Order: sequence, then structure tokens, then C-alpha cells
Amino acid sequence: MIYTPEEIAVMAEGGKRLGEILAKLAEYTKIGMTTQELDQRAAQLIAAAGGTPSFLGYRPAGAQEPFPATLCASRNEVVVHGIPSSQEIIQEGDLVKLDLGMHYRGFHVDAAVSVVVPPATKEKQLLAAAAQEALKAGIAQARVGNTVGHIGSAIASVVRRYGFSVALGLTGHGIGRKLHEDPYVPNQGTAGEGIALREGMVLAIEPMICAGSGEVVERRDGSFVTKDGKPSSHWEHTVAITSRGPLVLTQPR
Repeated sequence: MIYTPEEIAVMAEGGKRLGEILAKLAEYTKIGMTTQELDQRAAQLIAAAGGTPSFLGYRPAGAQEPFPATLCASRNEVVVHGIPSSQEIIQEGDLVKLDLGMHYRGFHVDAAVSVVVPPATKEKQLLAAAAQEALKAGIAQARVGNTVGHIGSAIASVVRRYGFSVALGLTGHGIGRKLHEDPYVPNQGTAGEGIALREGMVLAIEPMICAGSGEVVERRDGSFVTKDGKPSSHWEHTVAITSRGPLVLTQPR
């Protein structure tokens, strides 16, 4: 999909609000609270921002059931799509991924952060840092004339430099009127291959990386976990392709 500057401006407004919500949720994440409490807080913040949850009730292609919560809260070996629970308690040393989508004035925006709960291992700290750096590298390639392969290649290069692996089979995506649109945005690949990037595209760029092999398994509830049980990290921004370069829409101002 190609969006007009006016439509992108609306997404930027919603994205700013979503970025601020995620920053508050990251600060709110504490030892002893449940992931259900995080979900409830996310729902309150989205409502206060004038939006509605993108994920609640959403059923992506291939999913057996609609997603039952506002927030994807994924701890340690859970890579993405973790379902919040009153039985899941944040522990010392956890690496918690908070993935949140919001529908605002007709458009979806999507972002994720990784929260390292102290005292965490050096590996988890590096994993979170690597995914965040990989996101920045991928965003830098989101330019007119490049392809989605440029984004994936830049992401994978950073991940390899840290000695980690890209989560296999999990990608970013186009976003806008629908939560998931074309094109798929890979987290590895070859520069120059894949869909060409055009002005007006809006992409959810989201490195999902693993400390181990990168092999993942989909559980019956729709969440993905590392096959070897090693920790994972996930960072994401919604980014518009403009004539002036990439514009991050979900950055809190």
C-alpha cells in the first residue's frame, strides 16, 4: 500500500502516542507483577490516548484462535505473541518483550521494546542491545530505491556481529489501514533483492533474534518459542518511507 503525506501524518500522531505508551509500560514493568497486569495497564493507556487495541480479537492467517489480549508479553525464550496471564509473574533477570499495536483514527501502528529486568545476565543485556541496534540499522536502509532485502541484510549483519541468530520464519510487515499488509519485511536477506521500497510505504520493521540457533516453534496458543530454550529479544518501530528518508512514526517525542 502507498499512503499520502496526510495519512502518514495521522499515523505519526498515533505512533507518537503508542511510543509514549510503550515507554510507560517499560518503566511500569517490575519484579513480582503479572503479565496480565501489564496487559490491563496497556489497555488503560490506549483508551486514554484515544485509540483501540490492534491485537485484541485479531486473528492472523493460520492462527487457530483470535488473540485474547491487548498486549503481547513474551518472557525469555518466548519470542513473540506471548499471551498475558495472571499466573505469569515477572522474575529477576527476565528479558520481557512488550509488543503493542494501536488503531488510531483509521490506521494501525505497531511497536515493541525489550525490557531487561535486573539483575540480568550479560547475555540477555547484549541480546536486547543487539536487537535494538539491528532495528536502527534496518531503519537506516528504509529508503526509496532500496529493497526489503537491504533492510534484512542490515539487520542480520548486526545480529551476526554480536554472535546471535535471527529468529527463523518471523518477519516484519507493511501496516496502515490493516494491521498486516504487504510487503513482508525480512530480518535477513540480500541487499537489492525483494520488493522495491517506494515513497509512501509504511513498514513495521521488527528484528526478532535469539541467543541460540534461531529455530523457533509455534505453540498451540499461537506464541513462538526458541526451540533450544535460549532467550530472545524483539524491538520494533513503524516506519514511513519518505523522499527525505525513513521517518520513524512510533518514536516518543
